[in-house]
Amino acid sequence: MGVRFPSPANAFMDNQMKDIFDGQIDNVAVLVLYLDKSGKIIFCNKKAESIIGLKHDNIVEKNWLEVLCRGIDNAMKKEMFKAVLDDALVYKRARDFECHLLGNHDNLRLISWNITPISDKNNQIQGSILFGQDITEIQERENSIKKIDDSLKNIISSINEYALYVINLNGLITYFGMGCETMFGYHKQEIIFKHVSILHKIDQISFDLDIILERVRLFGKHESETELLTKAGVAIPVRLTVNQFLDSHGKLTGYIFIAKDITETKKLEYQVFQAEKLAALGQLSAGMAHEINNPLFVISGRLEMLKQEELTPKLKETLSLIDSQTNRIRKLVDRILKFARKSTQPLEVVDVNEIIEFALALISHSIPPAVRINKFLTKNMPKILGDAEQLEEVFLNIITNAYQAMPEGGVIEISSDNFQNLYAQIQITDTGIGIPAANFKNIFMPFFSTKSQGTGLGLSVCHNIINNHNGSIELKSQINQGSTFTIKLPFA
Repeated sequence: MGVRFPSPANAFMDNQMKDIFDGQIDNVAVLVLYLDKSGKIIFCNKKAESIIGLKHDNIVEKNWLEVLCRGIDNAMKKEMFKAVLDDALVYKRARDFECHLLGNHDNLRLISWNITPISDKNNQIQGSILFGQDITEIQERENSIKKIDDSLKNIISSINEYALYVINLNGLITYFGMGCETMFGYHKQEIIFKHVSILHKIDQISFDLDIILERVRLFGKHESETELLTKAGVAIPVRLTVNQFLDSHGKLTGYIFIAKDITETKKLEYQVFQAEKLAALGQLSAGMAHEINNPLFVISGRLEMLKQEELTPKLKETLSLIDSQTNRIRKLVDRILKFARKSTQPLEVVDVNEIIEFALALISHSIPPAVRINKFLTKNMPKILGDAEQLEEVFLNIITNAYQAMPEGGVIEISSDNFQNLYAQIQITDTGIGIPAANFKNIFMPFFSTKSQGTGLGLSVCHNIINNHNGSIELKSQINQGSTFTIKLPFA
C-alpha cells in the first residue's frame, strides 16, 4: 500500500518530503502519526496501524485523542495529552510523553511518544508529527526485575538469624535491614545515620572496628567471630562478614556488614564441650571413688573391731566422730559413683506429671511454710520414655535448690506443657536470690557449689540423668529476681 496524503498535507509538503514518506517512513519500526493544526490525523504508517489495531481508513481524518485514548475512559488523561500537544504547538518545541493505548486484541500497550511541531517556510505551524516506541515489553521486564529485586529484599529482610546493614566512609549507618531490627532491637528510624560503633562493645570499638575496616580496604573482605550489642545492652555472639560497598565506577563508598547470630551454635558447642568434660570427669570420678572405697572398707572394719574393746568414754567419743565422718565420706563417694555411672536401667513409658506429683509429695514436709507451690500441669500430655526414680531425683534436687534460694519465703512455680508435639517441657521457677551470670557456665559442673555445705554434685547428677534421657536442661536467672530451670524430655 502506498502512502496516501490528504490534501492538507499536500498543501505544504514538497515532493522531496513526500518521497521520504513514500519510501521509508511507512515501513519504519516505530509508530508515526502526522497531525494537522487541529489535531486531526492526516497520516499514519503501517506500524501505527499494527499496534493500534485499526485499518488506515479508521485512523486518518480522526482526532488523535479519539484514536490514542480509544477505550480509555479517563477525561483527565485526555486533557493532559491535549495540553502536551498545545504546549508543543504554542512554544514550537518537541515534547516527550508516555501513554497506554488499546491495541490488537484489546491489549493495553505502553507507548513512549515524541511530538514535534512542523513549520512551513514562514515559520508558521502547519501540524505536528508523533513518533512512538512500543515499550510494553521493556516496562514488563523492568517490572519483573523490580519484583525480583523486591522479593530478594524481602527474603533477606525476613531471615532473622542474619542482619544486613551498610555504613558510609564516615562510619554512619545508611541501610538497616529488618533482620537488624529483630537482632538488635532498634527501629530503623532511630539508628539510621548513627555511628556504627553503637553496635560494638565499648572496649572493642577502638581496636576491632578500625582493624576490620582496614582489612576490608586491603583485602576486600573480612570475616570473624565477635560480639555485637543490642539496644538493651546485651552482647550477642555473631559471625561477622564485612565487604566493600562499591559504586557503579568501582569506587569505595562504604562497607556492607552481614552478622549471623550464632547464639544457638555457641550453646551447642558449649553443650558438647560440657558433655565431653563431664564424661572425662565421670571416668576420673569413678576411678577415684573406687580407690577411696577400698581404704574406707578397711577403716570401717577396724572401727567396728575397736568398738568391741573396753574403751574410755573419751576414746569412744573419738571413735564415734571418726565413724560419722567415715559415713559422710561414704555418702559422698556414693554420690560420685552415681554421677559417674551411666544408667543401664531400661527406660519405660511414664507420665511426667505423675512423677512431678510424686516428687512433690516426697518433699512437701521439708518445704518451709513461707514457700508457696503453684502448679500448672498440662493434662493429657503424651507420655515419655524415662526412668521414674531418676527423674524424681532430678525434680527433688531442683525443687530443693529452689526453696533453699528463698530463705525469707517466696513462690515456686512448676509447669508442664507440650512443646511443639516433640517434647514434654517442664519449668521450675523460684523467686529467690538468683544465680550470677558468671556462674552459668559452671552450674552443671561437678563439685561446683555456691552453698557452704554443698558438695556440688546435685545439678551435675541432674544434667547427667536428663542427658541420658536424650533431653536438655537449661537455666535462666537474674540476681534477686529468681531462677528458672527448663527441662525438655522427648515424647515416647
